[in-house]
This record gives sequence, structure tokens and C-alpha cells, in this order.
Amino acid sequence: MKINVGVIGSRETSEGNLKIAEEVGREIAKAGAVLICGGRGGIMRAAAKGCKEAGGMSIGILPILDKKQCDCEYLDIVMPTSLSFGRNIFIASACDVLIAIDGNYGTMSEVSFALNYERPVIVIKGTGGTADYLINGIFKVSVAKNAREAVGIALKLVK
Repeated sequence: MKINVGVIGSRETSEGNLKIAEEVGREIAKAGAVLICGGRGGIMRAAAKGCKEAGGMSIGILPILDKKQCDCEYLDIVMPTSLSFGRNIFIASACDVLIAIDGNYGTMSEVSFALNYERPVIVIKGTGGTADYLINGIFKVSVAKNAREAVGIALKLVK
């Protein structure tokens, strides 16, 4: 059975963070794992793009009901939910491990649910938002310096 690696983060972020997300997606594909994300733009789209370019499989769990409104063309499977932020529960429970890049309140809720489900969470240091906030917070998260290290930690934690 393949490992499901969630990639979570902001829809609006820096170009540098988008490049990191693409690299994370590529590393997930190279490892033979499946990428799961929220199926929208920003970090989610960039990670799915990297995964697709490296020949991997990606699944987007949408907050909306109409999958035609999906703004991420790199997904292999699109799962509409009509659950808005409630879909974060589904993302957290469907993943074996999550990697956070930047992020805001939605990312924070995904991290909270994942930790509640005893799923490991890795944050990439220096990407801002929720990721950097969690490094010095009260939650138990692993910290990575870059995309390759993040995926390496993720795979070690769930094997």
C-alpha cells in the first residue's frame, strides 16, 4: 500500500515557497508515495505540479461541490466535498503524514486535526505563516530545512 503524503499551505504565498512546494511534490513522486492536497491554488497547485511532472499521483480534496471549478489542473483525482473548511478533517485523516509550507488558519486546522489523529507533521522552516509559527509552538512537529529533507522525514516517520 502506498504512503499518502499531505501537502498543505497557503493559496497566496511567495514564488520561493511555490518552488519549494513543487520540489516537495517531485520528491513525493520519486518516493512512490501519493500526494494529497486541498486541490486549490498556491502551495497545493505547486505541489501537484511537481508531482505530476515527476510522474507521480496526486489527489485533491476540494472544499466545493463543483469539480469543474477546481483551479488545479495537475491533479489525477479530484474529490469534491461541499464541506468548505470541514474538508480539512478529511485531508488530515486521509494522509499518513503532512508537510506544511507557509499557511494560514486552514493550514493550522489541518495540522491540529492531523496531530489529534496522531499523524506526523513536518514544517519547512523559513516558509512563513503557520509553518514557522509551529516551530516554536506547543505542538509536536518535525522541522525540515528543505523539500528533500521534509519528504525524507515524512517517509521515515510512517514506515
